[in-house]
Amino acid sequence: MAQKYGKVYLVGSGPGDPELLTLKARRLLDTTEVVVYDQLPGKAIIDSIPDSAEKIDAGKHAGDHTLTQDEINAVIIRKAKEGKNVLRLKGGDPYMFGRGGEEAEELIAEGIEFEVVPGITSAVAVPAYAGIPVTHRDHASMVTFITGHEDPTKEETALDWETLAKFDGTIVIFMGVKMLGRNVGELIKFGKDPKTPVALIEKGTRPDQRVTVGTLENIAEVSKERGVKAPAITIIGNVVSLHDILGEQVSNYFD
Repeated sequence: MAQKYGKVYLVGSGPGDPELLTLKARRLLDTTEVVVYDQLPGKAIIDSIPDSAEKIDAGKHAGDHTLTQDEINAVIIRKAKEGKNVLRLKGGDPYMFGRGGEEAEELIAEGIEFEVVPGITSAVAVPAYAGIPVTHRDHASMVTFITGHEDPTKEETALDWETLAKFDGTIVIFMGVKMLGRNVGELIKFGKDPKTPVALIEKGTRPDQRVTVGTLENIAEVSKERGVKAPAITIIGNVVSLHDILGEQVSNYFD
């Protein structure tokens, strides 16, 4: 008789506000036997994991990983092969710079059934909570998402900064705090207006959310002065100017 493996759920927890969890994510969190989580979902969501579940901290703090990605894959696979249903809890959406695709490939290779549960991506939700729509008919009809933290083993960057500098829309950078100076420098070098508005949003959608606004030419310095730390989303483009108007409503989310 073939061995009965458990099922794995690759679940996006959204950007951090527990009320932005999908109904499906909440149901699975409340019923799955094993939860493998990192820190991006935030304390409120992590604390809501039932005591009945086996909790495995996969770490993933900025610059401090409790487990490597290979070790996380191995844990998920081992628990599933023990016949347990496993929930891999990830911040945002599993397939939006969340390495969910890599984990899915490993599960297929091991013959383990899995299901992806999309989450609200921080690329849209975090700017919204800061009063910044990523598209706006008067300011931006295009948006692009990039990672500020590429695979360190790659010999060359996959980011085409020359093309991005010419991009007449909103640029959203994930995990870009550490390389902020390089990122804005590349955009300016290839001709993007140094006066282009930039916003850094720390701990977006959470009660301790903080927004830092500047321009391409000064945001690195302003960020250093304010001690901006990950997790944070970087928004570049004219839509950032709407923060002064729409950002006044931010407090309503946390009342």
